[in-house]
Amino acid sequence: MIGRIASYLGALGDGVKSTDVESTNGGAAVLAVEGGTGTGKTAAYLLSALPMAQAAGKKIVIATGTVALQGQLVNRDIPDVLAATGWDFRYALAKGRRRYLCPLRLQQCQDTISADRAGLFLYEDEITFNPDAEAAMTLTRMSAALRDGSWDGDRDNWPETVPHETWQALTVDRNQCSGYRCRLYAECCFFQAREAMGEADCIVANHDLVLADLMLGGGAILPEPEQCIYIFDEAHKLGVTALNHFASLCRLNATSQWLEQLDKTLQIMVRPLDGISGIKHHIEECRDMVVLAQPLVRQSYPLFDALLVGSDRAGVIRYRFPEGHIDDQLRVVCEQLAALFSRMQSRIENLHKTLEGALEDTQCPVPRVDIEQYFQAAGQWLGRVGSVTDLWFAMASPDTAQPPTARWLTLEDNGDIRVSVSPIIAGPRLQTLLWQRCYAAIATSATLRSLGSFARFCRDVGLDDTVDCLAVPAAFDYAAAGVLAIPDIGADGSQPERHTEALIKYLPGLLEVADSAPGVPAAQGSLVLFASRRQMGEVAGAIAQSLPGQLLIQGELSVAEMVKRHQFAVDEGRNSVIFGLASFAEGMDLPGRYCTHVVIAKLPFAVPDDPLQEALTEWIEATGGNAFRELTLPDASLRLIQACGRLLRNESDTGRVTILDSRLLHKSYGRQLLDALPPFRRQFG
Repeated sequence: MIGRIASYLGALGDGVKSTDVESTNGGAAVLAVEGGTGTGKTAAYLLSALPMAQAAGKKIVIATGTVALQGQLVNRDIPDVLAATGWDFRYALAKGRRRYLCPLRLQQCQDTISADRAGLFLYEDEITFNPDAEAAMTLTRMSAALRDGSWDGDRDNWPETVPHETWQALTVDRNQCSGYRCRLYAECCFFQAREAMGEADCIVANHDLVLADLMLGGGAILPEPEQCIYIFDEAHKLGVTALNHFASLCRLNATSQWLEQLDKTLQIMVRPLDGISGIKHHIEECRDMVVLAQPLVRQSYPLFDALLVGSDRAGVIRYRFPEGHIDDQLRVVCEQLAALFSRMQSRIENLHKTLEGALEDTQCPVPRVDIEQYFQAAGQWLGRVGSVTDLWFAMASPDTAQPPTARWLTLEDNGDIRVSVSPIIAGPRLQTLLWQRCYAAIATSATLRSLGSFARFCRDVGLDDTVDCLAVPAAFDYAAAGVLAIPDIGADGSQPERHTEALIKYLPGLLEVADSAPGVPAAQGSLVLFASRRQMGEVAGAIAQSLPGQLLIQGELSVAEMVKRHQFAVDEGRNSVIFGLASFAEGMDLPGRYCTHVVIAKLPFAVPDDPLQEALTEWIEATGGNAFRELTLPDASLRLIQACGRLLRNESDTGRVTILDSRLLHKSYGRQLLDALPPFRRQFG
């Protein structure tokens, strides 16, 4: 793997665009590498990319899918490579602004507590800060830790769990941050981290941060894409993460309530800010827009509500616009809302800039603490109105390109209507924002292929079929280390009730392993993966008493606590079984005796009730494709591979995978799914 990546990057360093590295992805060369656990992906891309990037005068940006992998890279993998090679490369961890405490907000929160007034945060209708004694003590400890240098303001480095609402009150977004104008700029945790990042040869980020930077035009948070060699680790997550960034939503009632609160706050802020030139004019302009927007938002509710009548599916009331099309009457309303919120955004921007200017004016008669308070409030409004504006423009804009946009409505439990818009594939926008601009990129993961092909991954992330793809042979001797069993339990996954009854009957015996003698830690752990929470609950309720050993069920405890209890039981010589859903099929790492048996209850076909999946299926079928073959089956293959991947985490691991769904043996697609799985010894029937 090291040689292939080095050859790829070396061609770039020599200015060569050979057929081995070049694609038509806007001129950028992209390499997709699949390598399972133990193949040395991290060492390969670090050893290859670091010297090549330095020779080319480029920055390495490693983007991971999880905070845990970021920490592993910074604290272990990169230092190990540098120690082994003697290389002198600077590296830094990059996180979003919201991961760092804002010293000014900390001071404001402490002032609020001291004055016994919580009005400071009433502008943010979705963030309530009602400090109790425990929160006050946490803030005091944080302040002391910042002063003595024992903490850097990074949430992930704080030793205690901080409640979400408390942390939100202690951070700012880019609109709320005044940057160098802030009186505590020299103490800013975020900008101190940013300064270290600016000197780094290698920046360790995550997918979210890279996408946030790209959506700001690139170069706003990270170096400009043209100066970067991106390495996307856990790249199988990139498409879904990108869709989350590209989507827009608006809650109608929540927006009405926000507008009402905004109007009240605009009225209140006139007096304390009276000494700022032009402030009254900007406040009145904002109020004028609020007054116009309130009735239009309220009037739109019954129009959307009428579409939701009779749209109850499995307890969820949702309406998806077929092929993303909305009728002319509704489009007119969306256009009006888009135009109105766009004008409001412009007015709030003017207010925000005026307050920003007042922060720089040393002669301003208004107390700085008041300007800071309302500058942050206006920044929050600017972010809110921007997202609402994007939503209504996305709703109103006709689709001129393929694939179409998905648009849908959801009735929430509190009676609010959520309006959502999203592209159905992230690829086209990723191609524009990323692949056409970056110097080069490597996308790697243990699972990029489905049904033995990179086609689905490439389509999802916008890479054409000429991209260079590499599948690294497995590092494990699967045939010697494990068994893949598919027993006949009398029902398959296409028969929900019969299948659940069969699981209840079959699982206790399947999971029965004799406990070891007291004091001899020879017991083992099992992981049972379900495709639905309902089936998991029914099976757990029926067999909990008869199941040998401890049973831990996802959702009843935190993941960390489940793993802790599971490992403790196995270490003590007692058997332990974890019942989990799809997230455990991908992210659970239980090496050695902690997982010697993976049981997959049924084939992980996606339930066709997700609006994005529905819209994608609709488009594939409308263009003459077969959605089952092109979408459902490849997705199931990928999930099945990930689930089987829970068994072997180290070269010394052994065990078995049991799949309790005989469709693998008697359905026409079963052979395709089986051929894509690791080559364990097989026991069928």
